[in-house]
Amino acid sequence: MNRGSVIRAAMWSAAVMALLLAGYLAEGHAILKETSPAAGSTVNGPDVPIMLKFNVRIDATRSKLQLMTPDNKMVDLSVEKQSSPDTLATKANGLKAGEYKIAWQVLAPDGHITRGLVPFKVAGL
Repeated sequence: MNRGSVIRAAMWSAAVMALLLAGYLAEGHAILKETSPAAGSTVNGPDVPIMLKFNVRIDATRSKLQLMTPDNKMVDLSVEKQSSPDTLATKANGLKAGEYKIAWQVLAPDGHITRGLVPFKVAGL
């Protein structure tokens, strides 16, 4: 094997390792896959079950769920015991008609914190 072949083989090996590492790191970040209520949906109140499902397991003890009310107040929501390691659940009680947002913050296995908002509406009674 000549020197050029060795260099090309080393470069290909490095490229393959970089792609594998990138795939591993992408899997570590928590990405929201599914929500209930769905983003932009309208639900009936006054009690609304909330579920957020992610692409990886998340640390529920270091995660946070809040509800932004129509008057922009933030209300902490207690996270229920996880039914699955990739899911957070809670319930918002006594909601009146209006526009709400679920504010979430989770810790993924790679150590990164991810945040987001899920807007939804509660229909008039």
